[in-house]
Order: sequence, then C-alpha cells, then structure tokens
Amino acid sequence: MDIIKLVSKQTKVSEKQVQQTVALLEEGNTVPFIARYRKEMTGGLTEEDIRLVQETYDYQKGLQERKEEVHRLIEEQGKLTQELAEKITKATKLQQLEDIYRPFRPKRNTRASIAKELGLEPLAQMLLEQAVSWEELAQPFVNEKVEDIEKALQGAKDIIAEMITDLPENREFSRGFVFDRGTIETVAVDKEAQSPYEMYYEYSEPIKKLPPHRVMAMDRAEKEKFIKVSLILDKDSLVRDLWNRNLSKAPTTNEQQLKDALEDGVSRLLLPSVERDIRRGLTDNAQEAACKVFTANLKSLLLQPPTRNIVVLGLDPAYRTGCKLAVVDSTGKVLDISVIYPTPPRNQKEEGKKKILEFVDKYGITVIAIGNGTASRESAEFVAEFIGERENLSYTIVDEAGASVYSASPLAKEEYPDLDVAERSAISIARRLQDPLAELVRIPPQSIGVGQYQHDVDQKRLASLLGGVVEDCVNNVGADLNTASPSLLSYIAGIKPAQAKAIVKVREELGAFKARKDILKVPRLGKATYEQCAGFLRIKEGVEPLDSTSVHPESYEAAEKLIEILGYTKEELAKRGGLPGIRGKVSENEQRDLAGKLGIGVPTLVDILTSLEKPGLDPRESLPKPLFLSGVLKLEDLHEGMIVKGTVRNVVDFGAFVDIGVKEAGLIHISEMSEKFIKHPLEVVTVGDTVEARVIGVDPGKRRIALSLKGVI
Repeated sequence: MDIIKLVSKQTKVSEKQVQQTVALLEEGNTVPFIARYRKEMTGGLTEEDIRLVQETYDYQKGLQERKEEVHRLIEEQGKLTQELAEKITKATKLQQLEDIYRPFRPKRNTRASIAKELGLEPLAQMLLEQAVSWEELAQPFVNEKVEDIEKALQGAKDIIAEMITDLPENREFSRGFVFDRGTIETVAVDKEAQSPYEMYYEYSEPIKKLPPHRVMAMDRAEKEKFIKVSLILDKDSLVRDLWNRNLSKAPTTNEQQLKDALEDGVSRLLLPSVERDIRRGLTDNAQEAACKVFTANLKSLLLQPPTRNIVVLGLDPAYRTGCKLAVVDSTGKVLDISVIYPTPPRNQKEEGKKKILEFVDKYGITVIAIGNGTASRESAEFVAEFIGERENLSYTIVDEAGASVYSASPLAKEEYPDLDVAERSAISIARRLQDPLAELVRIPPQSIGVGQYQHDVDQKRLASLLGGVVEDCVNNVGADLNTASPSLLSYIAGIKPAQAKAIVKVREELGAFKARKDILKVPRLGKATYEQCAGFLRIKEGVEPLDSTSVHPESYEAAEKLIEILGYTKEELAKRGGLPGIRGKVSENEQRDLAGKLGIGVPTLVDILTSLEKPGLDPRESLPKPLFLSGVLKLEDLHEGMIVKGTVRNVVDFGAFVDIGVKEAGLIHISEMSEKFIKHPLEVVTVGDTVEARVIGVDPGKRRIALSLKGVI
C-alpha cells in the first residue's frame, strides 16, 4: 500500500484508481482493454494515464526490491541504525538510495580503504574531534607499515576525504550546486572540420537552461569526436559550502589539514562522480523528452485520416534506376506495376507521361501519391506539367519514411515475392495514402522517422513506448476481422503475432468469419485472449449486428435490452448501419437510472449508446484530409511575405518542418509559432497538420526556408 500511495502522489491519480488499475494489469488485462471496457473500475483513466501508472508502479516496485537488498547488505555489516533504516524506507528515487548505500559499499584499493587497512581510521576521527596538533595525534600510529607521521596524516586525510564526499546529503547538495550554478562548455576537437555541429565548436550555456535537443546534439557530437564537453563551476565556492556544512565546528588546531582533505576529496572523488551523474541525468531527461516528441509525432502520423474509395498510383521517385509505378485499387490490391525515367540522367518525360496517363485512363486513377525521397521534387514537377490534362486528377506528396524498411522486409517478400524492392516501395506509398495506419503497422515504429535523435535514445525504451502508441492507435480505430492484415491484427489487444497469422490462415482456409466468437476456432486462441480482443474487432454484415460495433460481447445482453427499451430493433441496426439519434433519447439525468436497470455503469452505457448510433465511426474521419496539389513550387518562386500552404512532416523541440511543395522543407521555429509564449511546438502543430504560413526568409545558398505562423493562423 505504501507503493500505491507513492504512485498516486507521483502520477496525481487517486489511490483507489491506482489500486484498481494495478490489480487489472496484474490479472493480465491489456491497456487498451482496461481503458475502453473497465472505465467504472479505473474512473475513466486514458491509455496514457494507465501506462503512466504502470510505469511508475514498476519503478517503485523495483526500488522497493533494491531497498530490501540495501537494508540487508548494511545489516550484514552490523552498521544498520534505526535512523539509517528510516532513510532507506523514505527514499523515493534510486539515486537517493544508492547515495545512502555508497558509504557502505565494499571498496577495493581506494586510498581510503588502504589507509583503513593500515589502522588509520581512529586517527582520522581524532583529527575531526580533538584539539591536539596532528603531529602529536599521528605519532602513535607510526609502525612497521606506516613509516612516518606524514604518511599517517596522509592516510587519515584520505579517509576524511572519502567519508565527507560519500555522505548522501553532500552528494545531493553538490549535484544541486553544480546543476544550478554550473555551465556546460563545448570546444572543437578540430576547428577546421566541417560538421552539423559547428555551433558547438565554441559554446557555453548554464546547465539548468540547457534544452533537451541541445543535450542530444552535444552528446552525438561528442560521441562522433567533433567536440569535447566539460562542466565549468566555481569549485572554491563548493568547497566553502561543504566546509560550512560539515567541518565548521571541527577543532581549529588542524584546520589546514582538514581543508586539504576536503579540497582533495572534492577534486578527486566528488566532482568527477557528480559530473557523471549530471551528464547522465541531462542525457536521460533529454532522451525522455525525445521519446515523448517521437511518440506524439507517431500518434499523429498513425491517426492521419484514410483516403477511401479511390484508385491510387504510387510513385517511388529515383534518378538512375527510374521511378517505379504501382496502381492500387480501393481495397489495396495491386492492379499494375511499371517503371518510367522522367528524371535525370534519361529525362524521358514524354514516355513517362504517356505511361501515367495510360494508367489513369485504364484504371480510373484520381490521385498520384509521390514519395518524398530522392528525386521527389523533380518527379512532382514532371507530374504537375501535365496533370491538368485529366479532370479530377491531382497529386500529393507522401512521407515515405520507413517504406524502404518495409519493402526489404520478410513480410514484403512474402506478400510480393516476384517484385523488387522499389516496386514494393511504390505499393507501400500508394497504400499509405489510402490508410496510413494499416500500412504503417507493417513497419517497425522506430523506423518511421518522425522525431529527433531517435537513434541516440535507448532503443529498448523507445521500442516499448512506440509499441504502446501503435497499440493504442490500432485499438482506438479497431480492425475489420475479415480484411485486416496479420501486422494490424498483431496490435489488437491480447493478440500475439503468431495468433494474428493463425487468424488470417483460418480466414483463408474457411472463408470470412461470420461472428466475433468464431475466432475461438483459431488454434491456441482461448477465452482470455478473446475477452481482450473481441471489442476491437469488427465484422460487417455478420450474423450478429452488434459485432459491427465497439460494444464488447460481455455487454451484448445490456445492449439488446437498451435497444428494446428505446424502441429500436437489432434488425434496424443491421439494415441502417446504425441507430441515428439514439443518444439523444437518454438525457444526462436519466443515465444513472437506466444504467442501473441494465446492470452496467454510466460510462459503459454512454459508450454503448455512442457505438449504436455510429457503429462504423472512425475517429480519424474528422481530421483534415491530405493536401492534394495540381501545381508545383520551386525555391526560386519563394519570396518574403508570401503565404504558402503545406503539411507538417516533423515536430521537434525547436520547431516544425513543413513540406510546402519545394525540395527543401521549411522550418517554423518555435519563436515564430505564436504571439503567446509556448513551451513546445506540439502545443500549436502536430505531424500531418495542413498549415498556412508566411515566408520570412529564403537562403538559396544553404537551401533554407524560414516560415512563420504569426498573423496567419
């Protein structure tokens, strides 16, 4: 219960909610299932809330195990006091706990440990407590192992230096001192070397003001050996403060010797360790911030609205090897494949135009999806030259990040064994426009490339976070049991990759599933998995109309009673594809009484009403559609003051990169996003947003475009 209270305090979630959530998780329930179908128990916590509770609880549980271990280790040394035991119990962070244990950690071959082996620990204590000259105190300790009083004094000073710098309160104070008053400084290893990190060749900034993206940049530049990083601080002030905290009441007789010991301990033992702690803390915080930006961007990208019921021509741009074409029908089925060479070195534009228009006429293509990789702008310029020759034909630029990873994957080879990598990539680009979520789940989340310094963060941590984002997005949208790919199904709550493949295999062998419960026929898919996944799977035109909704099978009886009470039938639900207006038949004041009659909670009642009113509601449908184009811009066309329209491709700590139709993405710096102060660009824009921005700077030499949202949105 102590852990529950602590988690509640740290997450700002009530103790009851934490306790119920932890119990549900420990029973094996998935996060999406708990968030959607156990709202009464959790008090309506979101997926993000539940994951935060889970992560905080796991951390505190691990901390508790370490506390027990530290308690035991100190007790075995016979040095555990009641005060020490209380400090261990009250520690809320691993760093605090390790600071407490540090003085008791077995040490090998330190100067202090060697001095202790020589029997000089009592001398160190005398220097701290007795007003007698050090020469007089040291004389009795001279023996066959300790040659003279100078060696005895040095050993005692080494013990004092380690003792003071090992104290938890001194380490915590010193970290705070360095963080609050120190400066981080970077210098070039080679000032003549060209790199993306030239601004850090001679740079300094107060540690406490250092933003996460600069920490990541410095870490990478240091790792690549372009710069050296150091922490600069007023060491004399730190020594003086530590003296006042620890030695101000010591006898003045040997004050200089004690000062020497303290200064040596600070320089030799404390500062190197504290600097490592601070650098590690800065990196950990920066990585966590990078992970948050990555997860927010990925969520926005995955939840981009689908472009349904259209035939798409996917174009994977290239120079020498040509632009691969893939025609994909409204269901994602590949209709045709080809290659054209409209870009240098061949410049076969007429032949390319002929092939594309041939496909347009033959298959009724309305949109050309062009990948935003190499030769993208040249390909867009080529398409823009003739696109007006066909009515209702437009093009759009699709972010192809990760498409090459998919096209070379075993999954792609299994799907299209007779096609080469570029042809598979063109298919992926086309399908990505039709349904971003269904296509992007085929790619490892960390390969999608929306974020900052994603390769520099802890990959295990990143994969875990991003996997959770994909899982939440997929379950938020749901999946058609009879059309979903194994990749999509594997992210449905409770379904493992092997089970997803087994579902598709059964579907192919026995035909379409007629009801949700039919997946219980799938080998090694039991009732526990069915409970977790059923509500997120949809069956259109099945034998059970409720299977097309997000109503969980455990609530079918309540839903049927509700339909009857409100004067509808399940046949109407099936025939009309929903029961428009059913939510309006139950006022907010009536919800509690009606929920009581049905034996369910109010949150479940509201969810059932929403599901019955619009069973096929896709939360992505309300978002802005992709930006479709008919012309094309060049960098030379831009001038200051010009208003341009574009798509946000990436959001980072310092701004957002916007695709405005030219080869280079424009940057909206955080300072140009709002007239008001904002802490992060995500407060204003997200990946996939269509924005209008004003051009405030064009640098043709460096191929840079500066944009502003001020006065535009």
